[in-house]
Amino acid sequence: MTTDLVISIASETIKIALLVAAPMLIVGLVVGVAVSVFQAVTQIQEMTLVFVPKILAVMLALIIAGPWMLNVLLTYTHNLFSNIPMYVK
Repeated sequence: MTTDLVISIASETIKIALLVAAPMLIVGLVVGVAVSVFQAVTQIQEMTLVFVPKILAVMLALIIAGPWMLNVLLTYTHNLFSNIPMYVK
């Protein structure tokens, strides 16, 4: 196992992790900003107001993007495990 192979596997792993986490992070960011703008406009300064919409939106994003995320992770894991004999050489 060469250094180039290890770096390649690590970079692919980081890319997959970012790709899988992106839908929830983006939805959480958008909802957080929208609630913050709503709080600023209405001058409601309740700290806990952000959490409920953000949790609901992230759960909805997880339900919608879940099958795609699972498919990406399964494909990556299958490719990683199927290439183990090539990695050992």
